[in-house]
Amino acid sequence: MDLPSTEILKDSELIQQITFWGMNLLTAIAILLAGWIIGKWLSNRVKKVKKLDATLKAFLGGLLKYAILAIAFVAVLGQLGVQTASLLAVLGAAGLAIGLALQGTLSNVAAGVMLLILRPFNVGDYIETGNIKGTVKSLSLFATELSTVDNVHIFTPNNQLWNTAIFNFSRNRQRRIDLVNGISYSDDIEKALKVIEKEVSKEKRLVDTEGKTPLYFVSTLADSSVNITARFWVESSDYWNIKWGLTKSVKEALDKGGLTIPFPTRTIEMVGNK
Repeated sequence: MDLPSTEILKDSELIQQITFWGMNLLTAIAILLAGWIIGKWLSNRVKKVKKLDATLKAFLGGLLKYAILAIAFVAVLGQLGVQTASLLAVLGAAGLAIGLALQGTLSNVAAGVMLLILRPFNVGDYIETGNIKGTVKSLSLFATELSTVDNVHIFTPNNQLWNTAIFNFSRNRQRRIDLVNGISYSDDIEKALKVIEKEVSKEKRLVDTEGKTPLYFVSTLADSSVNITARFWVESSDYWNIKWGLTKSVKEALDKGGLTIPFPTRTIEMVGNK
């Protein structure tokens, strides 16, 4: 008569164990989902803060999301009965080993933090570093994304940017243009200077403040030409439009003025026996 009672007791304990672990598993899944949802929500909230610039928004948003997920993962382990204190010690030792193995990847994180602190560029700036040129689209924990002028996407590790010189073409509000045109040695230099000055002065977008007044001068006596430079300042946003436009119009003005832009020439002297 005892056997059926024992079997019923074992079945009851089994049901209790299944219920217990089932509830723990469901709770763990709920914690993970909550961590993902909260992390995503906080990341989006950070990106909508108007007082933060786009670079800081993307970086802090990603950092906050992964931090919430890490906390949720530790909470899940605790819910499943894993001793998190000892686990964290083991993870710390494992993290050291993994850190040594992945020091290149971790250096990208460190480089990303330094780029964020020192801020050599912001999202939307056009930069050049090494053989990379493009407009910055985002700065994350591990990499920076750029887009070239012909709309090619570039994904480059932060460490690569941090270890090379960065040329930021958008940081300064104004830029200088040196427009160089060559004339023949037989041409009238003063006439050429007046023609170039007259054509450049037609451009109304030039910056003409103290210290940035346009200059016109002979810059080089080259092998086959006298090079005349027109030096002036423009707003950075107008740089290429003004440079391209004046390159064309000055060339046409020199042609109308009868001034020639010579081709390179060489004089060859033949020495031989008579």
